[in-house]
Amino acid sequence: MNGGHDLGGMHGLGPINPEAEAEEPVFHSEWERRAFGLTLASGVVGKWTIDASRHARERQHPADYLRNSYYENWLAGLEKQLIEWGLVTPDELASGMASAPVDAIRRSGALSPEEVPELLSKGSSSERETDKAPLFAPGDQVRVRNRHTADHTRAPRYVRGRTGVIHLHHRAHVYPDVSSRGTEGIRTGEHLYGVRFESTELWGQGAVGYAIYVDLWEPYLEGAS
Repeated sequence: MNGGHDLGGMHGLGPINPEAEAEEPVFHSEWERRAFGLTLASGVVGKWTIDASRHARERQHPADYLRNSYYENWLAGLEKQLIEWGLVTPDELASGMASAPVDAIRRSGALSPEEVPELLSKGSSSERETDKAPLFAPGDQVRVRNRHTADHTRAPRYVRGRTGVIHLHHRAHVYPDVSSRGTEGIRTGEHLYGVRFESTELWGQGAVGYAIYVDLWEPYLEGAS
């Protein structure tokens, strides 16, 4: 979807002034560490996928998304999912206390505190097998389809309708547009490509002399020859 999270190439937001990577701490305070841990641990109940989590953050009002810090957005997305799936009520979230004994459905799949560190350290691969042959190969010229969906997508707004060249084929990976709609979506994949765009193709003649590489799934692309 188009929203406050997708601002690439927009004017008026001021310069980017990132912290030096060698100096930036992983978490700036303890509550950020806890928000990160809660988000990942809550996903273990199996109600949503990582792409659904991203979409929950994106579905905030743009003013809230831009006002929040990075982990405030993570926490807002988690709160939205917990309420939407009936795992907590708005009153419980506001008070921090369960209003009634936790039933088996709400407790199902929950981790014990001792299980959390080991599970979060494992991770998993997004690569999937597919019987479909790739439509494109390195060197092919492609155009990004100009789709403006209200659902989740990983095709940033600034590349839609633009032409680039396939640089790499990453094999097939979980397709986020489908994965965001339910856990069944993580079972299949679509071919994923690294696409090279000339800076002038994206930003016009005011940006000369460099290239931008964006990973894009096959359904986002069409041949441009």
